[in-house]
Amino acid sequence: MTTIELPEGKKVYFASDNHLGAPTMDKSFPREKKFVAWLEQIKHDAGAIFLLGDLFDFWFEYKTVVPKGFTRTFGKLAELSDAGIPIFYFVGNHDLWMNGYFEEELNIPVFHRPQQYLINGVSFFIGHGDGLGPHDKGYKRMKKVFTNPVAKWFFRWLHPDLGVRLAQYFSVKNKLISGDEDAKFLGEDKEWLVQYAKRKLETRHYDHFIFGHRHLPLEITLSQTSKYTNTGDWIHYYTYAEFDGQQLQLKKFE
Repeated sequence: MTTIELPEGKKVYFASDNHLGAPTMDKSFPREKKFVAWLEQIKHDAGAIFLLGDLFDFWFEYKTVVPKGFTRTFGKLAELSDAGIPIFYFVGNHDLWMNGYFEEELNIPVFHRPQQYLINGVSFFIGHGDGLGPHDKGYKRMKKVFTNPVAKWFFRWLHPDLGVRLAQYFSVKNKLISGDEDAKFLGEDKEWLVQYAKRKLETRHYDHFIFGHRHLPLEITLSQTSKYTNTGDWIHYYTYAEFDGQQLQLKKFE
């Protein structure tokens, strides 16, 4: 478990599911500018920033090519990272093909699985949320294909102009990938990330479980001392979570 001690007056911020580039670069541009404005706003008191996946609607790292666009986002992340603000990135189901670019260019560690943190003595279980819990079975099968080394090798040999365009098309059109069909509250007893968190609590206590992926801002009490939070998205809600060293709150960026 990684330990983080917040300096006096500093906070930890959590955000996810921007899906920049969807449905088109032009249409997502205002959302990108809003996200960059949020990063600018929080930089004065950010002790750490957790980005919980699907920052891009599609991301694939070729050895010598990165997808076009997102210059303002990269620039702001580089500025904050260079200023000494720790940033942690958890890949989502749309950007799981990260392989070194964030680490090398932005000094941002990238995680492909949930991680545990102790922040000011408060325990956190943090991840994107895809493929966890008893459901999400269709995506779990699809993820095996996406992460298969042979499939990635064949895709890498497509010219980037063709590969990126093809992947962007399916990313927007395929609801199994996009998660659009799940973007509604299922009821606490049917929320599979809630069920996953409760199962984890059977073997170890965490004060907070924080996920993205669901595109819904949610705060659900798991027990008297444990809580599940979903950060929502930056498509419809523009929500994020803020931890001041004691309290965790969901907030909306206006």
